[in-house]
Amino acid sequence: MNAAAATGPARWKMAAVTLAAGLLAVGCGSGGLYGGGGSSGSTSAAASSPAPSPTSALCQDAAALRASLNKLTHVSVAPGAGDEIKTDLADVKEKLNALRAQSHGELQAQTNALKTALLKLQGAASTLSSNPSASAVSDVVAALREVTSSGSTLLAALSKKCPSASALSGM
Repeated sequence: MNAAAATGPARWKMAAVTLAAGLLAVGCGSGGLYGGGGSSGSTSAAASSPAPSPTSALCQDAAALRASLNKLTHVSVAPGAGDEIKTDLADVKEKLNALRAQSHGELQAQTNALKTALLKLQGAASTLSSNPSASAVSDVVAALREVTSSGSTLLAALSKKCPSASALSGM
């Protein structure tokens, strides 16, 4: 049992080294995530790193978020649309969470703004589902405008790294 216990810390150390190597490979091998990711990277390294390729994980997540936002923001708002909006909203949240994980804290202000707008829309859509009225429709439309605005701001910031993340269409 002592032999197993002695190798336990060694296994954790090996796992940590393997994880660090994997993160380094992801951060640098795929063209870098915002200049190598995390706050431990220097600004000169970030400035000299090439932009992620359009096929990097970050750019793929940005494109997926853009498509999901386009679907959500082009829904026909009517008294019976609450469930459709909630379904589309869940998809946008999932895509935003994936993008946030890939961005490693960069664009936090923009992602937080979109998250806040999505929470407002979620409340408005729930009200529309439970109490379909002209007022509820109006609240959903206002919340969708906020989602469109914050989503466009996030996508504009992302388009500097990922051309596929250009602005929302028809917005």
